Amino acid sequence: MIFESPAHGFNKEEFEKRTLKAQRLMRSGEIDCLLLTTEPEFRYFSGFHTPFWQSPTRPWFLVVPLEGNPIAVIPEIGAQRMAGTWIDKIETWASPRPKDEGVTELSKILKDNTRKYGRIGMPMGAETHIRMPFLDFNKLKQLVSGLEFVDGSPIIIRLRMIKSESEISKTRFICQCVSQSFQNIKKLAKQGETEREIFRKFRIDILSNGADEVPYLVGGSGVNGPEEVIGMPSDRILGEGDVLMMDTGAVFDGYYSDFDRNFAFGPVSEAVKSAYRKVYNATEAGLRKVRPGMKAEELWREMAKVLELDEGSGSVGRLGHGLGMQLTEWPSHMPGDKTALEEGMVITLEPSLTFDEKKIMVLEENIVVRDGPAELLTYRAPEEIPIIY
Repeated sequence: MIFESPAHGFNKEEFEKRTLKAQRLMRSGEIDCLLLTTEPEFRYFSGFHTPFWQSPTRPWFLVVPLEGNPIAVIPEIGAQRMAGTWIDKIETWASPRPKDEGVTELSKILKDNTRKYGRIGMPMGAETHIRMPFLDFNKLKQLVSGLEFVDGSPIIIRLRMIKSESEISKTRFICQCVSQSFQNIKKLAKQGETEREIFRKFRIDILSNGADEVPYLVGGSGVNGPEEVIGMPSDRILGEGDVLMMDTGAVFDGYYSDFDRNFAFGPVSEAVKSAYRKVYNATEAGLRKVRPGMKAEELWREMAKVLELDEGSGSVGRLGHGLGMQLTEWPSHMPGDKTALEEGMVITLEPSLTFDEKKIMVLEENIVVRDGPAELLTYRAPEEIPIIY
């Protein structure tokens, strides 16, 4: 089935709104400019979308000044494509240039745009990183000596956690693509096939439904333990009594889905059935309770009650997370995360349960926090574990 997909990209007004919101937060934090080096942040403010980020040779920089449009400081190879975005100021260098990969050009832009507070914001907090060589970053600090680098993570997190309706439409679409493939699983999988064969057909089916990519597809059979939640499919042949867990992060226009489904091959034990029902009921509790104003740790607690988990217990450390331009984003549904949920957040509900000593059962749904009941983006998992004969 091919679904009617949203348009790729965003209009100029969306990027202008993002930039203005960032600049308001920068003034509150007394930050002159943001220096962004990673793909999601770069794309969030510029609309520049390319898989070329997979090459580690060249760094890419975006500077968001206190006033005006963002400034791209990029390798020359990207100039023409960048000119097709809304960005109107582009500085380039001929790369590769290992002795100076854009550091000189970047330092000049930073000094020109750091005059009021003398502070440059960079994402420094949890779940962020700096995508440039450490030696280059040291050199940059020397070239802009006297200016202070401060943590810009709160600004980025605040902006990206709340999605626009245009962003949500892309996540909704990719969730539909993957949901339909899960509904097709009885056509794609049968006893006597290997995990790898089934996963390959499943990935192709998702792409045929309209996905751009399926970069994340993990799981396996046998429900053997926490390591299988992040494992690659093997050449193990599926047979009577096996349970196959498939967890996928597929992408449309740079926005992820992230959810899993479990399938039994023939009759399974009562322990498996019971574990499945329990994680299903935990997602049901999360769906019923989630509302704006609820803290992430409170949502964890609602699901943990059903799972009979105490704080500090659990197989994977949290029971869901934010979702969007990355497979996992902020917040985390876990004790101690006091992030208040707000309308427009896209999050996962991901209860997991360890049973029979080392076996694990996980079930995940993707939702939008709304003013009232949450919007379910995924096709709801069946109440009982599906059986493939």
